[in-house]
Amino acid sequence: MRDTAQPGVSTPALLLTTDKITFSHRSRDAYVYVRQSTPTQMVQHTESLARQYELRERAVAMGWNAHQVVVIDADLGRSGAQTDGRLGFKELVADVGLGKVGIVLGIEVSRLARNNADWYQLLDLCAITDTLIADADGVYHPADFNDRLVLGLKGTMSEALWRIRHKASYADPTVMPTGSGGLVVASVVGVGCSA
Repeated sequence: MRDTAQPGVSTPALLLTTDKITFSHRSRDAYVYVRQSTPTQMVQHTESLARQYELRERAVAMGWNAHQVVVIDADLGRSGAQTDGRLGFKELVADVGLGKVGIVLGIEVSRLARNNADWYQLLDLCAITDTLIADADGVYHPADFNDRLVLGLKGTMSEALWRIRHKASYADPTVMPTGSGGLVVASVVGVGCSA
């Protein structure tokens, strides 16, 4: 079964797949989690922020009433690397645990948490409370083995990429700043290139 999008709402087809969405899910609220990692991103990446807020309309297109869509944006300007100071994420986890949430929507699930401890806590609670997770790639049920495998991989990749990005610093000999604001990236002979 597939819902049809509302006119004027640009929604990826996969996000509208409703095979896993039941009446039980729609009887609870849809939570849209909005986050940018830094205040600078909030200013410079306005399209990304707008796309995240558009998930409200996607939830409605997937069958939730507009009054059932809860937007959590208290973590704007905060990194997802840890839960300290992320009151929005804590509220989301608490409400999932209380059974208030039918689905959690995010542009990409990596917006939810950048470390596996927080990610798997949310997945476990979603599985126990029959809460779905949706992103631009699809709708997932954390209690389903295959969906949990995909979500686990997404979480692991998110944490790994976050660690790699933050490990590469000015002190890293393979990534050095130039005077012009660019970067010189040194490659290792024999790794992806020929000498």
